[in-house]
Amino acid sequence: MTTTTTVPMTRKRKPRQGSRAERRFAYLFVLPAVLLVLVFRIIPLIWGFALSFTNSTGLGTADFVGADNYVAIANDPTFHASLLNTVILLATLPIWIMLPMLLAILIHQGVPGGKLFRAVYFFPAVLSSVIVGSIFNVVLRYDGSLNALLKFFGINAVDWLGNGGTALGSLIAVQLWSTFGMSLLIFLAGLSTVPKDMIEAARLEGASLGQTWWHIIIPALRPIIEFVAVVTTIGVLTSMFGLIYVLTAGGPGTATTMPEFLIWLEQGKMNRPGYAAAISMVLFLLMGGLAWLQIRIMNRNANL
Repeated sequence: MTTTTTVPMTRKRKPRQGSRAERRFAYLFVLPAVLLVLVFRIIPLIWGFALSFTNSTGLGTADFVGADNYVAIANDPTFHASLLNTVILLATLPIWIMLPMLLAILIHQGVPGGKLFRAVYFFPAVLSSVIVGSIFNVVLRYDGSLNALLKFFGINAVDWLGNGGTALGSLIAVQLWSTFGMSLLIFLAGLSTVPKDMIEAARLEGASLGQTWWHIIIPALRPIIEFVAVVTTIGVLTSMFGLIYVLTAGGPGTATTMPEFLIWLEQGKMNRPGYAAAISMVLFLLMGGLAWLQIRIMNRNANL
């Protein structure tokens, strides 16, 4: 007579799920952030989108005008000039990325005074754009300190902010000076994750400093480069109002007018909130399109 032994089945224990009270407690932590985004981001965006289809002047009632504001934007030479200035600004983005990255690599490699340079480079990032604009208004004006220095070396003075050929470049240079310190810190944080063994092995194999940078350090920093590219693109499109207002007021003519400054002009001086809302929607779509394109490129590179 044979006896069969049954092996008791072991039940898989389900992962412990949080109680309803715990989930509610977690929602309480998320709720303030959700409310802030809803009140200060989502609702103003929806309201601005609706306003862009009206002829609102900020006073009295506003009539629905359909796509008239967007048609007016398409035929507005001032808006065209602001877009051209934006394209020129975006064309300088490689400098905004390469400069802080190279400086970060030099500091990371242990150049003398690296800690001092790190503090000096980051200091302008904590200053407001109004303060930076006020400083460079003294430096760059026709009788300012920069032209005084040029005259000392026998070079003719340049109207940096009053000449259409130099005003935009001067504005971009000031903005770069005041913001690249943050990107520098991001690159320094990224460099701390690069394995030192790889760098030392490359140097032992006879790789030069330039080859080590190009074949080891820069590829390791690719995710950081892509992140800085996205953040910098959005930043330069939305953070130059203070400098423009203090340094050039959009001039001479429209030489330094950007879409965000044009929004303020239409809203504050021309009393056309509806038209200003339409420009803001176009700027929002422009930023969204650029961010989407950069993220697509980042994802494609990540899959290589």
